[in-house]
Amino acid sequence: MSVRLDMNVGEVTVEGESVPRIELLRAEGTEAEEHIPIGTRDGGRLTLTVDGEEAVIDPAKGRLTRRSYRVDVRHADHTWRLVPDSIPGSRLLRDEQHIGDFSSDGDGRVLAEWREDAEPEALDVALGYALAAAFGTGAQPMWMLTVEAAGEMLPG
Repeated sequence: MSVRLDMNVGEVTVEGESVPRIELLRAEGTEAEEHIPIGTRDGGRLTLTVDGEEAVIDPAKGRLTRRSYRVDVRHADHTWRLVPDSIPGSRLLRDEQHIGDFSSDGDGRVLAEWREDAEPEALDVALGYALAAAFGTGAQPMWMLTVEAAGEMLPG
């Protein structure tokens, strides 16, 4: 399986012999945000396809809480959610069941660890890798963000 991230174009492609081809594209002309590998969290500016069939992608805006950095996907009567659960990592849920843990620094390289009780399907694998590559993983806890924000407001 290969994972390709092109931050300039705003494209992530996951493909391989035993997984469906996943393509996530940022709309042409969309100004890229540097801290997001795919360049945007605006679901209206993203197109996700699974073997050429369009899927629904709904990234949250990414504010103060870890949950606000979640990315939801709906396809083929299932839902997936990639949501940060630590500073470096995110968990992947399929139909609200935790199936795996991912980490990616935003450079297109992705590490995955599947839960022992999970039986990930090829689509779970491909989507997990694509979402982790496109949005990165992990987020700081709210208390840490609050301290940083307060520190930035202090003079000097």
